[in-house]
Amino acid sequence: MKEAFRIERDLLGELPVPAEALHGIHTARALENFSLARRAIHPQLARAYGEIKLACARTNRALGAWANNPAKADAIERACRELAHGDLGGCIIVDALQGGAGTSTNMNVNEVLANRAQKILAEPPAASGSDEVSPLDELNLHQSTNDTYPTALRLAAIRLLQVLEKEVVALQESFQKAEKKFAHIVKVGRTQLQDAVLTTLGREMSAYAEAMNRDRWRIYKCEERLRVVNLGGTAIGTGLAAPRKYIFRVVEELRDLTGIGFARAENLVDATQNADVFVEVSGILKAHAVSLLKISSDLRLLSSGPEAGLGEIRLPARQAGSSIMPGKVNPVIPEAVSQAAMLVIGHDATITMACAAGNLELNPFLPLVADCLLTNLDLLARADDMLCRHCIEGLEADERRCQRQVENSTAATTALVPMLGYERATKAGELARVSNHTIRETVIAQGWLTGGEFDALVSPEAVCRLGTPERNGRDHNS
Repeated sequence: MKEAFRIERDLLGELPVPAEALHGIHTARALENFSLARRAIHPQLARAYGEIKLACARTNRALGAWANNPAKADAIERACRELAHGDLGGCIIVDALQGGAGTSTNMNVNEVLANRAQKILAEPPAASGSDEVSPLDELNLHQSTNDTYPTALRLAAIRLLQVLEKEVVALQESFQKAEKKFAHIVKVGRTQLQDAVLTTLGREMSAYAEAMNRDRWRIYKCEERLRVVNLGGTAIGTGLAAPRKYIFRVVEELRDLTGIGFARAENLVDATQNADVFVEVSGILKAHAVSLLKISSDLRLLSSGPEAGLGEIRLPARQAGSSIMPGKVNPVIPEAVSQAAMLVIGHDATITMACAAGNLELNPFLPLVADCLLTNLDLLARADDMLCRHCIEGLEADERRCQRQVENSTAATTALVPMLGYERATKAGELARVSNHTIRETVIAQGWLTGGEFDALVSPEAVCRLGTPERNGRDHNS
């Protein structure tokens, strides 16, 4: 069956649009022009746009718009709520990467909301220019792409930051549980990948938990940076074509609607042309990605082998690791998390360049910023959840291997220095290598320490003690 079309007009001429489509000619032109990402804008950006349009519509209504047609006002508000709830997300179809500083997104939203409102009013989709529900004169009333798009981006980012924060907290708590679980396991600590001093597996986990705690606090503080918006500034921040009452009221309406403490920027011109806040937020996300990448690398090293590597921990087996090597199980979860972290770091560089490339009164590259920033928020939340549920919660330790490595490693000799002194501890390590005995066996055989004294020096309490206690009177030179 042949698809039916309606003809719409704009300043460039006529264009057919699918008869039952909620979008109009501006969206149709954008679909012809932009096919870079081959995916629509982020769903959370579309939902945020619904909330922005609802705040604008309510403000305009309070100031007298549609006073003679409350049914139209109700229909517009209902359409905005549907978009905000995700019901119309499938109609926001413009490409994520687009020219025009987001104008195609704004017009896609305006057209869909206008035509949806007309459907609510039991009218068929109307062409642009109709005096029924106008995408431009009513859905875009007292607005511009240049104030609605960045405000919607901020709102979308805040929503996703709140999701990310919860995932970081869950990962932090998982590491804290591992810290307690492994507190009694003494192991070799390494610097420059060489045996250094003794520590506990619990202390290693505590460091990861603390890194997540810092990231959690940074992410929480990010929201403050995003609450300052330029809504009401219209084209370049001067509020052109918007009444003063609207400019002063619309952000209050958005704050009441979302429950988020939005504030109008003191300098709307600055807030319209400068996008440095997104670089700041992206930098915080990059810091979290760096933490994830470092932790994932550590997990791969600590679980390496298992027979021919460090093998101090066992990661949950998630899937067979090879099509040719029987029995091989790879650290696939840390590997996948590492890739997400690397992509976030790369996107941060892109955001930095895009924000720096703005010109004069506007940054035309916010669609790229939005795509990278919102993608990063999704990636990090999913990576945190994956690492927590599929790896850290099922982490196990090989206590015997850790103990053998402690007894054989020169790292154990460092723990003996308070009792034996540096030279004798060094000699103990040399004798152990030559005789093929453990450090413990060597110092006991030499009569330098008893088994109990050695065990006390390499106990969890000793290796985790802050500083070295005073000697008990025993002369390590005797």
